Parts: sequence; structure tokens; C-alpha cells
Amino acid sequence: MPEPIALIFDLDGTLVDTAPDLLASLNAVLVQAGHRPVAPGELRHLVGHGVRTLFERAFAETETKLSHTEVDDYTQRFLDHYRANIANESVPFPRVRETLERMAAGGAALGVCTNKPHDLTELLLDELDLTRHFPSVVGAGRTPFHKPDPRHILAVIEELKAHDRPAVMIGDSPVDVAAARAAKIPVIAMSYGYTPVPAHKLGADAVTGDFAELPRIISRLVS
Repeated sequence: MPEPIALIFDLDGTLVDTAPDLLASLNAVLVQAGHRPVAPGELRHLVGHGVRTLFERAFAETETKLSHTEVDDYTQRFLDHYRANIANESVPFPRVRETLERMAAGGAALGVCTNKPHDLTELLLDELDLTRHFPSVVGAGRTPFHKPDPRHILAVIEELKAHDRPAVMIGDSPVDVAAARAAKIPVIAMSYGYTPVPAHKLGADAVTGDFAELPRIISRLVS
């Protein structure tokens, strides 16, 4: 892998399989609200655009429109439940830990760019002992913008002091690809992610289902 380079990672569905804990917290609130629970296969249609949108989409599936006050209430309930149970079942995807070690040892600057609330992002990375890999972590709320706004990615690159390095975004969703395109950097899509759109249809520069393949793919993209 050519060096030096900056690698910017999405979190949910890219680095960590957070679906079990997201689903448990979402359903805890939905059931309490008298709504039907969401099935595991439906979750990928709901995530990626923040917690408020998560509830708006969940209720929209039963043609229920929420007021702003209701969305605020459900969002806060979800955040409280999720914060207390954030790493019950969430785990890094296979080969993530060793590949991050390999990339960092090779001199790559690693950052996280996610639409997950920033405090929850930091908490999850700490709980899973992943924080040490990332000198820059920028979650939702830490800046005034979020993906697909390219400034979200550019904020990570700036914090990494990597303006003069080639950069690559690694994600799993349409917003990751759109943000990378707007930031004018290559993007790799992980096929095991949570997007309802098949990874090969996202328009990424490369697609893989094996995290350990990333160094080889990155070398090809930036050579």
C-alpha cells in the first residue's frame, strides 16, 4: 500500500456490526410506543441518516406520521437505551482489528467519519478497544455538517493533518459514496453493510466483503 495515505472509515456496517444492539434499542422504544417491532432484515433500510430519521422511517412503514415533539421524545428514549447497551452484542467485523493494525503500522493515518452521534461513537470505540487506531474521530454533532456533506470527510482529513496525502473513504452506504464523490476522493464499499442498495450498485470505485483485502484494493486505487 503506497504511503503516506489517509483512510477514512464509516463505523456502523463498515468497522463494527452494530445491528444487534441498534435493533434491540429501536424495538424497545417502538414496542413501548405501541408500534410493531422492526425485523432484522428491515434495519438496513432505516439506518445511515441519523437517529431522528431512523424513527421517521420506522413509523412511515406503517403510514404513521410523527410530530416533531414525538420524534424528539422517541429519539431521546432510544439514545438513553442504546447508550446503556451499546456493546452488548456489537463486534468488529471479521479481520478488522488485524487489518487496522497492519495499516497503521504501514504509516497510514486512520480516521472515523460517521453519522452516529459523536458521544456514542466514542463510547462504542472505547468499549471495543478500537479508539487507539484512530487519531481522528468525527461523529454527528461534532461539526455542523454530516455525510453526504463532503466537509464531514474533509474535517477528518484536516484533523489527521493529511492535506498532502492521497485519501480513500471506506463505507457501506449511499451517503458514504456521495460524500466521497463530493470530497473528490476514491471510495470503497463493504458488501456486508447495512444499505438496502446492493453494494455493487452504489457507484463505489471498488467493492469487497473482506476487510483484509483493503490494503490491496487501496494500493490499486491510489497508484
